[in-house]
Amino acid sequence: MAAIQDAEYVKLCARLASAMSISLASARREVDQAAAKEGNRDIASRRAKAEELLAALDNDSNNKSETLDALLSTSEGNVNFMLED
Repeated sequence: MAAIQDAEYVKLCARLASAMSISLASARREVDQAAAKEGNRDIASRRAKAEELLAALDNDSNNKSETLDALLSTSEGNVNFMLED
């Protein structure tokens, strides 16, 4: 029989999976492996690691959107720049 899942941990992994565009199982594996590297295997440390990964992903995605905006604004003056396909 499968182990009972912690609802909060599953929600955090689901948010991580959605943000990374991967499956829930892959997100859980990512969190489990990251927590295991630090020597933590309990559910509280896994939840903390999932929150940490989400925060890092949020910070990283903000930088990527700013970079894309900067690239698009500098490309508008280019003759070969197309707004539509």
